[in-house]
Amino acid sequence: MSVSRINRLILTSALLAVAAFASGCSSIDRLSQIGEKPKLTEIENPTTQPGYKPVQMPMPKPEQASYNANSLWRNGSRAFFRDQRAARVGDIMTVTVNITDKANIANQTQRSRSSKEDSGISDFLGSETITQANKILPGKILTAEAIASTDGKGSVNRQEALQTNVAAVVTQVLPNGNLVVEGKQEIRVNFEIRELIVAGIVRPEDIQSDNTIDSSKIAQARIAYGGRGQITDVQQPRYGQQVMDVLLPF
Repeated sequence: MSVSRINRLILTSALLAVAAFASGCSSIDRLSQIGEKPKLTEIENPTTQPGYKPVQMPMPKPEQASYNANSLWRNGSRAFFRDQRAARVGDIMTVTVNITDKANIANQTQRSRSSKEDSGISDFLGSETITQANKILPGKILTAEAIASTDGKGSVNRQEALQTNVAAVVTQVLPNGNLVVEGKQEIRVNFEIRELIVAGIVRPEDIQSDNTIDSSKIAQARIAYGGRGQITDVQQPRYGQQVMDVLLPF
């Protein structure tokens, strides 16, 4: 057995051992939750989560607010009375998630080519009349034949639809007035939890009078919809199968 093969076996064994250990720890946690409903995540401050980074975008030069003499109106204001829409850190707005995507693409390419080359000498200086000349002079000097064909087909058929609402919290106000929002919603149905996460940057002008905004108007939008629980666990392949899918080259 070669050294490289021994090294591959050792690496495979090590990976299987790590996967078995991780599976064992996960199995212990799952065994402790038998008969119990999945626990909801505690409400947390998004800015204190590991990996959180404030958003930095190119900003225009700040403009000084100016007031007209003997007037309560301030330049740049959107209304005379107090605006009830979200505008400061900690304010809440409603994000209307409305995603309806559909793509249907079909491509087909066919190509066929056939060529044949045949060159030779049939009667060189009366060679047919000489008995021994036919043995010396070949009838055909070059014979070539080529046939090529290509047939390719491809299709894409995708359809997604998601319509729901989620409340988001303003976590940051950028220097130009745009708002960084983030919202998370968890719904538990029996032993399955559905999660909806929305994050991105919105313009105050795009917020409707009822303090709602459509998800299509969120810049750098990050929308995630999934779940965890018994149904999701059954749909996932076993840990051993996932490890073998990664390691096996065929």
